[in-house]
Amino acid sequence: MKKIRTLIIDDEHLAREIIRTYLSEDDSIELIGECSDGFEGFKQINELKPDLVFLDVMMPKLTGFEMLELLEDAPVIVFSTAHDEFAIKAFEKNAVDYLLKPYSQERFSEAISKAKEKVTSGLDEAVSRTTGLASVLEEHYEKAELISRVAVKTGTKIHIVSVDKIRYLEAMDDYVKIFTDSGNFIKQNTMKYYESHLPPDDFVRIHRSHIVRLKEIDKVEMMGKDSHVVILGDGTQLNVSRSGYSRLKEVLDF
Repeated sequence: MKKIRTLIIDDEHLAREIIRTYLSEDDSIELIGECSDGFEGFKQINELKPDLVFLDVMMPKLTGFEMLELLEDAPVIVFSTAHDEFAIKAFEKNAVDYLLKPYSQERFSEAISKAKEKVTSGLDEAVSRTTGLASVLEEHYEKAELISRVAVKTGTKIHIVSVDKIRYLEAMDDYVKIFTDSGNFIKQNTMKYYESHLPPDDFVRIHRSHIVRLKEIDKVEMMGKDSHVVILGDGTQLNVSRSGYSRLKEVLDF
């Protein structure tokens, strides 16, 4: 019987050791690696293609959620977390399981049993698994507070973009293009998400296709009857919708 290739991603040495110990008692598991941060975890998932990953939620450098956003083909995920303020309800509604630290070996065994079923259930379940992960992320996004950074990927490299470096955002079908002074990045997300999670004192949605940082706006000009554009400091022109113009008038007080 083919063993389930398993990867552990957790910044706590003791947490990795506990998982390793529990897994060592299961002959159907092959532990192929351990990572102490999300950057290395992302690299190892892409290189090793594990069947199953035990993933910590809160890690320095790159959180478990941020890492998942960057994966194109996610394996079966069992989350582990010491923070239950949003995690438990989100995870209970989806096919993926979670472990709330500290957890017992019995609880771990329940999680591994669910994970095994998903790994061995074939392609149809893989589709369901992807849907489940998307639901977990959506639940997380809905509950999350204002963001201070965005994790993006260019090729095999991961960049952490601080929100205060963002100049404006542009909708591109199912993606968002993020413009910064140091470069532009593509992110698979929605404008609605950024409209809700960027600091409202710093950003305003001026059009269905654009969200702009207020400090970047040099002037607002009329381009025709009921038609306006904002001109940024570098000369970039962005169209403004009627509702966007109303929001601009409100936040800029003109």
